[in-house]
Amino acid sequence: MLSISENSYHVLAKPTGSMCNLGCQYCFFLEKEHLYPGSQFRMPDDLLETYLRQLLESQKTPEVVVGWQGGEPTLMGLEFFQRSVALVEKFKKPSQHVTYTLQTNATLLDDDWCRFFSQHNFLIGLSVDGPQNMHDAYRVDKHGRGTFARVLRGWQFLQKHQVDFNVLCTIHAGNENNPLEVYRFLRDDLKAEYIQFIPIVEQKERDELPRTQDRTDVTDFSVRSKQFGRFLIAIFDEWARHDVGKMFVQHFDAALANWLGMPPVLCIFSKDCGHALALEHNGDLYSCDHFVEPDHRLGNIRETPMVELVGSENQRLFGQFKSESLPQYCRKCAVRFACHGGCPKNRFIKTPAGQPGLNYLCAGYRTFFSHINRTMGLMADLLRKGRYADEVMSILAMEEKPKSALDAFGS
Repeated sequence: MLSISENSYHVLAKPTGSMCNLGCQYCFFLEKEHLYPGSQFRMPDDLLETYLRQLLESQKTPEVVVGWQGGEPTLMGLEFFQRSVALVEKFKKPSQHVTYTLQTNATLLDDDWCRFFSQHNFLIGLSVDGPQNMHDAYRVDKHGRGTFARVLRGWQFLQKHQVDFNVLCTIHAGNENNPLEVYRFLRDDLKAEYIQFIPIVEQKERDELPRTQDRTDVTDFSVRSKQFGRFLIAIFDEWARHDVGKMFVQHFDAALANWLGMPPVLCIFSKDCGHALALEHNGDLYSCDHFVEPDHRLGNIRETPMVELVGSENQRLFGQFKSESLPQYCRKCAVRFACHGGCPKNRFIKTPAGQPGLNYLCAGYRTFFSHINRTMGLMADLLRKGRYADEVMSILAMEEKPKSALDAFGS
């Protein structure tokens, strides 16, 4: 069983469940509403108290993250989060330092929200998919209207109150061909320093496919595997030439951790799963945000303490399945150490030999990790020797105008 005394875990709490004021066409979570027919999708105060008390009691590390996501969590109203901060102060141990995070589409933010975020040092995850034409391709409201202007208005409030934020940018058919335009917009226009790129991969429903066809086709808005690899490569080369030590891209940080033999900062590139769970608005705890479905419901924290659910046999098996189910094609791969088969959610295609369980994004990841191999190896070596960003940047730039980051190191 998972030893909570030895392993920290992270919970994405969803106080509004799948409820959102937008209707993004690629959102996989909106459909989760059917799991709770008749629900008001609002976390009650007594459950909020139960959750925060159990979380803070069970965490053994000095750093604890209280993370809120949705749906759209700001639909709960500011008072809910004011109560949550007061409860954290009530329950936390003297040795604990609590960090607050909240993922939002930013359309409901105003001075009051951002003043509160600034006062309590919230880290805000801002969902934006690039410049207006790319963002509005799929990030629309319930009436199909683009949301870019409203998101930008929320960002302006964050800037006004100097709230720390990072950007969560989904990659899909509407922006996959414009990596540098997306990256430079986030870097130069939004002044983002931390960026997460999330590939949109959604399978077609069975009723959309011929009866004899396997459910391996993806929706029209999903990113193409090889194109996602090219997307990451283009941004990596720009980052390696200009932005090492100044911009932090989650895929690159995770890759460097794996090249250093350290735990990656991104769960999809970990050897096993099981340390990032999702809490629904009614107290149901699920194995993972991508597996909020009946087969992966661990229980309800009103009935069973969260620490027991996290350490349960079901969760242990869920975590181990990621590595144990890898096909031979992955086990023999030269970049397996960097990828570990990716997120199990996307393992729905077959290997060239016909074995099931290959990640839909495999071709893109293989290309990307192979491309950055030499550069990451050099960076990891410099860091092991105690040399940091300035020296890394100087070596990456040692040839005038290289075509890519790898060109600086020869063929």
